[in-house]
Parts: sequence; structure tokens; C-alpha cells
Amino acid sequence: QVQLVESGGGLMQAGGSLRLSCAASGRTFSSYNMGWFRQAPGKERELVATISRIGGSTSYADSVKGRFTISRDNAKNTVYLQMNSLKPEDTAVYYCRAYTGPYDYWGQGTQVTVSS
Repeated sequence: QVQLVESGGGLMQAGGSLRLSCAASGRTFSSYNMGWFRQAPGKERELVATISRIGGSTSYADSVKGRFTISRDNAKNTVYLQMNSLKPEDTAVYYCRAYTGPYDYWGQGTQVTVSS
């Protein structure tokens, strides 16, 4: 069992930056691929970024490429999402996900609101 707790969300003006954190419980954090997803009101949840177990491979949604950076610190059981040049369309609840094989865990989400 893995528990995920996101933090770092808030209200930001367009063009600003935020860094989200996702702290994981347990001693097997490095066994999991990690991802950030988001869900805006009235829309389906969508992939934002993923990072492999030891951080050697990352992927991004086209909408955030060049603006967002995913990283992880396995010693701290934490994954981060650095968000720069924020846009109003980035407004959403952001969720952290840990997954490997049949195991799939989600955090409770953190709200990010970007004003124009």
C-alpha cells in the first residue's frame, strides 16, 4: 500500500510559477513509476507528465512541454512538478499517481488556479 499526499497548489497569476510536491509513504517508492495528472471542471482527467522509477525517462503532454518539469527524489520519497509560465488553462486539480504492474495509487489532489 502506498499513500500519496500532494501539496504546493494555490492561486497564481498567469506567467508565474508553482512547484507541486507529492510525498509517498512506504519503503518501495523507487519501485514505482510516477505521474502527474490534472482534471479541470467539466473535463476528463488528463496526463501531465510521467517519470520512470529511477528518473531516467520522462514524458510530457504537448500542452506543458517546455514549461513543466517532473523530477523525483527517491531518498525523500517525493516527486515534484515544477510549473513555469503558467496559463489560465492550467487551472485544474492536480493528482499524483504511483503505478507499477497491477499496483496503482492516487493522491487526493491539489488545486491550482491561474488567473489572467
